[in-house]
Amino acid sequence: YQQGNFIDLCKGPHVKSTREIKAFKLLKVAGAYWKGLETNPMLTRIYGTAFFNKEDLEIFLRLREEAEKRDHRKMGKQLDLFSFHDEAPGFVFWHNKGSIILNEIESYLREKLKNDYLEVKTPLILRKELWETSGHWDHYKENMYFTKIDNKDFAVKPMNCPGGILVYKNSLHSYKELPLRVTEFGIVHRHELSGVLSGLFRVRKFTQDDAHIYCLP
Repeated sequence: YQQGNFIDLCKGPHVKSTREIKAFKLLKVAGAYWKGLETNPMLTRIYGTAFFNKEDLEIFLRLREEAEKRDHRKMGKQLDLFSFHDEAPGFVFWHNKGSIILNEIESYLREKLKNDYLEVKTPLILRKELWETSGHWDHYKENMYFTKIDNKDFAVKPMNCPGGILVYKNSLHSYKELPLRVTEFGIVHRHELSGVLSGLFRVRKFTQDDAHIYCLP
């Protein structure tokens, strides 16, 4: 956002005068790499918030304080649900209690889906040619993991869709079958930059409950 000779990194717009800011609070200061790349210079990021009046600001700060007490990263440790380790940055280690919760969530979802959706499971690793066809190789390659098998290029899937389409293409379908609803609790891996990783909200491996619906135009 540009205002006169001043160019800001945010989208803007700005207020014309600080008189418009009736209540504000600086929250924290943190380091952040330019564009999220650790090879770039580190910037100082200043977090703050502003409200139209002091009462709204106080309500926000009170709610924020309560939310921090319930931070899922703290609770995960306190309740022995999950942990993170330097040996696998951005990957969650689910403990026994956390695994029980995950299994209960999956069971609940399956119960909701069972009458309308067919469930499939597709491989974690697929040939380069499939990712070229899907467009991931050209447009998403920097966020993918790769390996070689029998001297051929493979990629660990960042999304379930291409594998799901191979299942659909395995046989001919009549228009009478459509719409065909297919679900997959697919494990996906994405090479997120270290600067954007955040607890369970931004990780490098997760299970994505995908719905693929095949239908007429």
